[in-house]
Amino acid sequence: MKKYISILLVLLISLNFIACSTNNNSVNNGNLKKVTVAATPVPHAEILNEVKDLMKDKGFQLEVKEFSDYVQPNLAVDQGEVDASYFQHQPYLDDFNKERGTHVVTVAAVHYEPFGIYKGTKNTLELSENDKIAVPNDVTNEARALLLLQDAGIIKLKSGVGLTATKLDIVENKYNVDIVELEAAQIPRSLDSVAIACMNGNYAVEAGFKVSDALFIEKQDSEAAKLYANILCVKEGNETADFAIALSECLKSDKVKTFIENKYNKSVIAVD
Repeated sequence: MKKYISILLVLLISLNFIACSTNNNSVNNGNLKKVTVAATPVPHAEILNEVKDLMKDKGFQLEVKEFSDYVQPNLAVDQGEVDASYFQHQPYLDDFNKERGTHVVTVAAVHYEPFGIYKGTKNTLELSENDKIAVPNDVTNEARALLLLQDAGIIKLKSGVGLTATKLDIVENKYNVDIVELEAAQIPRSLDSVAIACMNGNYAVEAGFKVSDALFIEKQDSEAAKLYANILCVKEGNETADFAIALSECLKSDKVKTFIENKYNKSVIAVD
């Protein structure tokens, strides 16, 4: 009899433990719907982490999956591995969809990162013959870098090339500089081997730079602020999904605008 009582007590304790665990999970998760977003670490993942509580209030558990490049996040969205991506601007997305045959679309514009020219081995724009300048190697960001170098008086491009510009479109090269095309994420690690570098705002911030460190920067009230706003994206057909609307509202909230203003010192600027 004692043996049976002991077994019964063990079973009761086990059942009670399972019930408590199940109940705790229910309380912790609150039946939240999981939403996974692909993002580059700075500032995108940081901004997303700031809205986790806001998303929870809307019934969603936000998971941020970090990527270090500009290719995998969109592929993950298109293949349904994640629900959304947040790392890019519209010209890049348009070119990516065209080149890769993907179907990723924009839900909301969230912030703008001024594109800048930063020091490498040189601290000024007074360059020497055959100096190297690093630029991103993807089509839209390379064109953006070349246009910035033109504005800085270092090169001159063919008239009207705009966002299709490549280094083959350079018609005047004041210092006969060598344009070195690198993957955007690699540029901060190349600063010891180039005179100056054109960097996307997120990689500049990640490398420890501030806007005030830039040798030359896009004007924050320019058309670039609209054209190159970083966007929240989903797979085509999910634009009006509950999670997309909720995430868009959270990223456009006053809380996020205040966070961006306080955190990034004008290296990242929230857009209306």
